Amino acid sequence: NAGVYKQMYKVVLPFKGEGETEPLMEYEFEGGKAEMLDDLYEYLLTSEVYYSYLDGACSEQASRMAAMENATKNAGEMIDALRLKYNRARQTRITTELIEIISGAAALEG
Repeated sequence: NAGVYKQMYKVVLPFKGEGETEPLMEYEFEGGKAEMLDDLYEYLLTSEVYYSYLDGACSEQASRMAAMENATKNAGEMIDALRLKYNRARQTRITTELIEIISGAAALEG
């Protein structure tokens, strides 16, 4: 639903572990493993922040679309109401002119 935005909190923890629980234990790296894990963590953190910005932008666009849809609907209703008012005034004017013409013709005959 575009009208509901659920705020979420996400904790991004660094890669930790020792022995069997050490991350990426089965891989070999050029340079230091700790340096690579720090770089990977920095990339992960950057990706999460970027995702948050994209999520906020998407939410803003959804809100704008909903607002524009409501404005379009309201404008359509206003146009319909004004058209009805105009047609009633026009019909009243035509009826008044017809009555004047008939009254004038009756006065000339009588």
